Amino acid sequence: MSVSLKTTYLGLELDSPLMASSSPLGRTIEGLHRLAEAGASAVVLPSLFEEQIEHDTYQMHEALEYGAETYAEHAGGFLPEFEAYNTGPERYIDLVAKAREELSIPVIASLNGITTGGWVEHARRLEQAGASALELNVYFIAADADQTGAEVEQRYLDLVAAVRETIEIPLAVKVGPYFSSTANMARRLTEAGADGLVLFNRFYQPDIDLTELEVVPNVVLSTSAELRLPLRWIAILKGRVDASLAATTGVHTSEDVLKLLLAGADVTMMASALLRHGPEWIGTVADGVRQWMVEHEYVSVEQLKGSMSQASAPDPAAFERANYMESLITYAAPEV
Repeated sequence: MSVSLKTTYLGLELDSPLMASSSPLGRTIEGLHRLAEAGASAVVLPSLFEEQIEHDTYQMHEALEYGAETYAEHAGGFLPEFEAYNTGPERYIDLVAKAREELSIPVIASLNGITTGGWVEHARRLEQAGASALELNVYFIAADADQTGAEVEQRYLDLVAAVRETIEIPLAVKVGPYFSSTANMARRLTEAGADGLVLFNRFYQPDIDLTELEVVPNVVLSTSAELRLPLRWIAILKGRVDASLAATTGVHTSEDVLKLLLAGADVTMMASALLRHGPEWIGTVADGVRQWMVEHEYVSVEQLKGSMSQASAPDPAAFERANYMESLITYAAPEV
């Protein structure tokens, strides 16, 4: 029995739901070739940061709150000196163009920013360089006690709308889960122009060095245990928002991928798993997905996708409060 892993994300036809998300593996054309050859159906490039683009006009990095702004794409966690990190917008755009020319899979550029401004115009340049789509990675710590939740949400929406006005290629928005009403915010993001939602951004947390008495970066790769947050929200949002749904954070095994597809994800994105095992891990995960589908008589990803979402599940309440109560009741403490 043959099975089809084909899926659609942001209107892009993909050979499988196994994408490589933004990570150091995609910083070079050689790394991108390796990901493609390993079986990634599409690649998201490491982010081009708002601060990189505007570095020549103001020293944003000096003003960032120390310990508040850390980025998933950085092995060191904290934003480093730009002289060490910054390859510059021009080199990033060249990487997009070269990757689009040499790879046979979609190449998704990534912009990381938190304000509207002139830097948004680089979205158009990435489109002109050949990006198949753009992922807007909004990494914002709402640390200002004078800023209301409504103001924070509007900041997101204004940014999405500004980028949407700038480009015609598909736009995905990668956000964190920390909204007072995640479902409502998801709908408003799509209304502002998002064609897809990437759930969720993984905010790294700083630590304290007790010897040096310094705040230090603390980068820990994700585990499958972190899968449950995007799993729940993808299951809830499936069919309720007019957007593609991508799952990221905690995607490590074929079991993880299958659960997310059943919940309603169009694609699953891996970074930590590939950093831990190498790009070739994609093939191992794909084999596991195929084997499970054969054993359970699914002929395609499209057939199983969303069949266990909240809208389709026999017990929709399992994704909400009822599951919380049942978990407490059924928990069995380990024997001492």
